[in-house]
Amino acid sequence: QVQLVESGGGLVRPGGSLRLSCTASGSDLTFTINNMAWYFQALGKERTLVAPITYGGSMYYADSVKDRFALSRINAENKMYLQMNDLKPEDTGVYYCYGDPTIVRGEVLDYSEVWGHGTLVTVSA
Repeated sequence: QVQLVESGGGLVRPGGSLRLSCTASGSDLTFTINNMAWYFQALGKERTLVAPITYGGSMYYADSVKDRFALSRINAENKMYLQMNDLKPEDTGVYYCYGDPTIVRGEVLDYSEVWGHGTLVTVSA
C-alpha cells in the first residue's frame, strides 16, 4: 500500500519557523495522489484541517494559519511541504499528512485514503 511519512517537526520558540515534509511511497506501486493535506491535532482536541492541496495545485488555508503558513507539493516526487512561519504556542500539536492515492493495478484503479503517523510541533519559550 501507499504510505505517507512526515518529518520536520520539533521544538521552536514563538515567532520561529519550521518546514514540515510529507513523502509518499509505495514499493513498486504505480500511483497518483490526487489530494493531499495537512491536519492538526492539539492535545485533547479533535483533528482539524490546516491546508489541503489538489494535484493541480489549488490550495486552501484555515483562517488560523493564513498568512503564516505556505503549502506546496512536488507531484513528480510525491512530496508535500508546509512552511510554518511566525509560530505561536497554539500551533503546538501533531501535524498529520493525508492523501488519497489512486493505485494502478493492471486495468483496475484502486482508490484509497491514507494517513501518516504525524510529526510533533512544540512552540514554547
